[in-house]
Amino acid sequence: MNTRIPISAPVNFISPEPYEPQAFNNATEAVDALTALYERNTDFLIDAFGDLAQGGPIAGRYRAFYPQVALETTSFGHIDTRLAYGHVTSPGLYTTTITRPTLFRHYLKEQLGHLMRNHQVPVIVSESATPIPLHFAFAEGAHVEASAGGLADMQLRDVFDTPDLAVTDDEIANGEYEPKPGEPHPLAPFTAQRIDYSLARLSHYTATSANHFQNFVLFTNYQFYVDEFCAYARKLMADGGEGYTAFVEPGNIITKPGDSEPSEGVSLGRLPQMPAYHLKMKGHAGITLVNIGVGPSNAKTITDHIAVLRPHAWL
Repeated sequence: MNTRIPISAPVNFISPEPYEPQAFNNATEAVDALTALYERNTDFLIDAFGDLAQGGPIAGRYRAFYPQVALETTSFGHIDTRLAYGHVTSPGLYTTTITRPTLFRHYLKEQLGHLMRNHQVPVIVSESATPIPLHFAFAEGAHVEASAGGLADMQLRDVFDTPDLAVTDDEIANGEYEPKPGEPHPLAPFTAQRIDYSLARLSHYTATSANHFQNFVLFTNYQFYVDEFCAYARKLMADGGEGYTAFVEPGNIITKPGDSEPSEGVSLGRLPQMPAYHLKMKGHAGITLVNIGVGPSNAKTITDHIAVLRPHAWL
């Protein structure tokens, strides 16, 4: 599950200082630690890339790792059987890699809290053995290669880890993953790199950031439904929002309550493959409408990627 991206020859690795694993009995503190570790490691990659893009010397191969959360239990007890999540089914060591903890903060707190209560054990926050690909360290929509003018004489993959589809699969979610002897069991159906891949795909397909997606997602392939939804949402914003906090259109064009015109975003010359529209409410309790266009093939594609927005449905 935590697989290093291979390289062709031994090199000098340059990484942040090793992170000492920490045990937590408080979900909020655990998520704070995951967030700090993730931001430290992604900032390291972004800063290194920026230095090289400005012509700085290449001192080796730059690598930082995803955070990891682990839980170990020796008992079948302490399980709230009313829940289909928030517990593990048998004794053992369970781990999963974590990405974008700020985006998933509420969900992580909820799930980690259930795990601690149900098994009466702490969770351990540490660094995994899975490198963060450079592309996923940047914000959504960043085109890394286009920013690499100072790196024209080298191969990006010789200096940074890049996305690797060989370790980006759905084996865990499909029930096909079998840990090798001595390896931990998966604690979640999707790994961090798999989640990052889908978050990038969501942004690509819908031209909106993944953080705008709401808990209630509707699909349509009729444009007049989209037109009616947009007209309703814009009027709602102009009238004060009535509890909704924003209306977001492709290009991350945002209209806020009390406004009749968008206050930010980029107008697109052409709509993406599956444009999305988000009528947002606090706690992601609003509505997302996705125009899937031609239908079944697009619906399957977008559903596969939306699934990671609730990625840590602990087994």
